[in-house]
Amino acid sequence: MREKIDFDTIVDRKGTFCTQWDYVADRFGQADLLPFTVSDTDFAVPKEILETLQQRISHPVFGYTRLNHRAFKESIQTWYHMRFDYQLNSDWIIYSPSVIYSISKLIELKSDIGEQIVVQTPVYDAFFKMIEAQNRTLIETKLLYQNNQYTIDFSDLKTKLKHPDCRIFLLCSPHNPTGRVWTKEELTQIIYLCEKYEVFLISDEIHMDILRNGQQHSPIFKYAENQNNLALCTSASKTFNTPGLVASYLMIPDSTLRERFLLLLKNRDGLSSTSIFGMLSTVTAYNQCGYWLNQLNDYIDQNVQLTENFIQEYLPELTVVASEATYLLWIDCSTLPFSMKEIQKSLVQQGKVAIMTGATYGEAGEAFLRLNIGCSKEKLLEGLQRLRKSIVFLKTS
Repeated sequence: MREKIDFDTIVDRKGTFCTQWDYVADRFGQADLLPFTVSDTDFAVPKEILETLQQRISHPVFGYTRLNHRAFKESIQTWYHMRFDYQLNSDWIIYSPSVIYSISKLIELKSDIGEQIVVQTPVYDAFFKMIEAQNRTLIETKLLYQNNQYTIDFSDLKTKLKHPDCRIFLLCSPHNPTGRVWTKEELTQIIYLCEKYEVFLISDEIHMDILRNGQQHSPIFKYAENQNNLALCTSASKTFNTPGLVASYLMIPDSTLRERFLLLLKNRDGLSSTSIFGMLSTVTAYNQCGYWLNQLNDYIDQNVQLTENFIQEYLPELTVVASEATYLLWIDCSTLPFSMKEIQKSLVQQGKVAIMTGATYGEAGEAFLRLNIGCSKEKLLEGLQRLRKSIVFLKTS
């Protein structure tokens, strides 16, 4: 019988150079805010990871570290077999310092300056910044929002993908910020369209493990016959709250593209050695911490329910978009008679709470808030009370 994990205990993250807590003023202009922002969690990592790291710290040498070895790759293969029922080819697996780095390099390799990259909006804001910095042309295909759920506009997606300058479709799966888990039918159609119009498909699957009860994520490879037209980028860091340890990985089936990626990684960018702690945390997480993730998902499910119940009772003008994955809730504020600028001002000045504005994720998110519920119920309830106070102030002022 596995021990019950205590996700209720609050861990004080202040004074740890923490982006979410120590630097909230960078984005919101004030430091005295309760944050529900950056997509990491406030939960302590599994004890198995701490024990592994403490054991390694006891060794006094921290030299250059390889990860092209069986321990690292087999832990990933085991995870994919256990969680996704997929037999992953170990030859495909490559280390990368971050998912965004991986995507950026693939964009360099599979497109030229000025060519088009298609994304589904609203979407993770780093996509916009990266594509712009690469001097590529970002093309949006807006997700359809109906009946409290998002779906893919396949007619528009087809139009965008068949453009002669389109080279890459950048998929977020599961989707941040809407929380969608794409179905077999949706993924199959995406793969078909990318094949038909010779568009390379990059799938960012970093949120693959945080799933609502009854949901099942499928790696993009699972439904692809020609796997050389795909790359999958992901990490254990989002799942086990270890982004500060710096480690991710990607899978590139095309051996020629894989070698070109490694030339950029090692030769041009000088990233031939990984973080020993990032590598060890990944191996330990995948080999030993599945039970911890199961309990985390149960806790996040409870936080979703808590949020939905609170908003239904106290803020019925707001709507929590149906959540299938991630610890990020997408909240529809469109029926409020206030602009998002007014809402944000009240959140900061009256509620003393930091919640991401949906406009961060593109024009399609302007009427939404993205709430990070990867925290204790106590903190979440306090944040919801502050949200309520902010909206009530607007109504009565």
